[in-house]
Amino acid sequence: MTQDFLRIEDRPGAQPGQRVLRLEGALVIATMFEFQSTVRGDTSRSLIIDFSNVPYVDSAGIGALVGAYVTRQNSGRNLSLVGVSERIHNALKVTRVEQFFRFFDSVSAAEEAPIA
Repeated sequence: MTQDFLRIEDRPGAQPGQRVLRLEGALVIATMFEFQSTVRGDTSRSLIIDFSNVPYVDSAGIGALVGAYVTRQNSGRNLSLVGVSERIHNALKVTRVEQFFRFFDSVSAAEEAPIA
């Protein structure tokens, strides 16, 4: 079994009011607390989460993503996902939460998209 770790790089986005979180590692029950804390502490209008280096998520990770979506939606803020692998996309489909998220192929595409 792979050791679970999650590194989070937090940087400003290209546009005012944007933040980019670049994740590296698995978003699972053992790592989701740092993710939740980082997302909850973010006050940006538009949060872009880069999943390019995330090999998998478990149900707790999906729950943390849905929680982030709900919190941001309720406060009129945006959440976008970038570089989501087919494996993770399928997990979001199976759990029927895929429709909550905006998906982009690159951080730059997400940064250039109008805020919904």
